[in-house]
Amino acid sequence: MDIVAEIKRLARQRNAVILAHTYQLPEVQDIADVVGDSLSLSQRAVSTKADVIVFCGVHFMAETAAILSPEKTVLLPDLGAGCSLASTIDADQLRAWKREHPGALVVSYVNTSAAVKAESDYCCTSSNAVNVVSSIPRDKEILFLPDMYLGQFVRERTGRKIHLWPGSCHVHFKIHDEDIEAQKKAHPDAEFLVHPECGCLSSALKHADTIVSTGGMIRRAKESPKKKFLVATETGILHTLQKQNPEKTFLPVVRTAQCEFMKMITLEKILWSLEDLQHRITVPRDVAQKARRAIDRMMEVTA
Repeated sequence: MDIVAEIKRLARQRNAVILAHTYQLPEVQDIADVVGDSLSLSQRAVSTKADVIVFCGVHFMAETAAILSPEKTVLLPDLGAGCSLASTIDADQLRAWKREHPGALVVSYVNTSAAVKAESDYCCTSSNAVNVVSSIPRDKEILFLPDMYLGQFVRERTGRKIHLWPGSCHVHFKIHDEDIEAQKKAHPDAEFLVHPECGCLSSALKHADTIVSTGGMIRRAKESPKKKFLVATETGILHTLQKQNPEKTFLPVVRTAQCEFMKMITLEKILWSLEDLQHRITVPRDVAQKARRAIDRMMEVTA
């Protein structure tokens, strides 16, 4: 059986769209109808005319799609595809933190559960976090969660008073200052692209024009006159970057920066998902309604 052909046949039969994050396996990105970052995939979940959304990403992404398109069937091919960053805070912990800071506004990174989003005032992605925070009146105290490195970056860029939740992505945490310095020395002719979730902002801030979101990396690679790039994020993005810019060279700052959760989605699991319409992701109506307000604010702020 030609698994790619069978996936495409079933997708047509089910009127399904396959969305894949740029950290997915190369063959999953290649089969997808849309490949992008969290924000662009959320936008596509809203605009698609498909009846079924097969989300090749992690659980919180599929939840967000289900909140934005409650009338559609949202499938996650592997329920084990979670997120180490999202798991650093739950709704009870957020409610307790809010009690410690009455009157503060909560800005939650999209890498959070629906229940946490429901307790938040705003959501953001790495591409629009600075603009989301900048849109909040300056006299407002801000609780930013769960990524402390992205929060630190936003604090630096906005000069705002921001309290940070001590969470981090286990993949981006592995990318350290010494990795950056070594690669910069080895490749002085390369442009340096770093994701603001990385645990290396002391070095990255020396090259502030290169701190960009996943989507920002893709745009910058196309626009830059440079022919070589050092990329500090999950290595799955290298496939997208190389595919879109075959004349350029992309090198990972840390080759082992791979998310095992993102890599859980395979072609076989996509096929099974389409065959059995599994695993369907739903969000309780009351939680979805509250979370939707924060997500809508995220969608309204341009990157």
